[in-house]
Amino acid sequence: MSSPPAGQVARSSVRPITRVQRSVTLCTRDGVVIDARYEPGPDPGTDLAIVIAHGFTGDLDRPHVRRAAGVFAKAAAVITFSFRGHGASGGLSTVGDREVLDLAAAVEWARSLGHARVVTVGFSMGGSVVLRHAAIAGAAHGGRTEARVDAVVAVSAPARWFYRGTAPMRRLHWVVTRPAGRVVGRWGLRTRIHPHEWDPVPLSPVESVPLIAPTPLLIVHGDRDPYFPVDHPRMLAAAAKGGAELWLEAGMGHAENAADDALLGRIADWVTASWTSATAEGRPVSAEGEEL
Repeated sequence: MSSPPAGQVARSSVRPITRVQRSVTLCTRDGVVIDARYEPGPDPGTDLAIVIAHGFTGDLDRPHVRRAAGVFAKAAAVITFSFRGHGASGGLSTVGDREVLDLAAAVEWARSLGHARVVTVGFSMGGSVVLRHAAIAGAAHGGRTEARVDAVVAVSAPARWFYRGTAPMRRLHWVVTRPAGRVVGRWGLRTRIHPHEWDPVPLSPVESVPLIAPTPLLIVHGDRDPYFPVDHPRMLAAAAKGGAELWLEAGMGHAENAADDALLGRIADWVTASWTSATAEGRPVSAEGEEL
């Protein structure tokens, strides 16, 4: 069963009575087919949904993505999806550029299911995507209401593009930019990568962060991350000018693989607390930038 294209789904403030289809195919605004899955969580009537954005070379069926979904599903409804070029989704990966449209389609699906509050949690590349999405999808600055988010969590996200300061990132750039590397990506990493450079270069994570407030923002990063050292989360937190909470996790490595159940549970608690606070205060969300 497929959902209508993003932006063309029925809107309702009433929770659906019929059983929700767990697995669907979404269509992004640029016509890419996205594989997505829904978990109703502990309370089928909850207003809160968490949308998980996986890292580069991941997909919704990866064990660590499923583990994160399982932890979050104890607190809220959960949507997982595979970015373009990953898993059963169509298209080619643009490594964080057009993926913002994939996330927007998943957020819109959550709202079409009746969830009044939607929180995005992104890992690594997905972390950069949730930051940029929040900066361009806010209703307060002209973004479409159905694509907006109510809180954002970025785990192991880069602060800036084109970073090559660590050996893993140099290897990743080889995979992305070289024909032989893209063959390795397709057959070895199950990730189909677009062959062309960004044009134009999208808003970077550190440029996105100042546009997210007053939407609650949590930045989580390990102090042993082999991809992005701790200057990345510190740059992101500084750019928020007091509008973000920063957790530097002792001994943690990178992204979904390194986020244990205890950390995921604390993230879920933060999400729930942010949702409860926003509900009590009637706080609006905000972001700015290109239209989604």
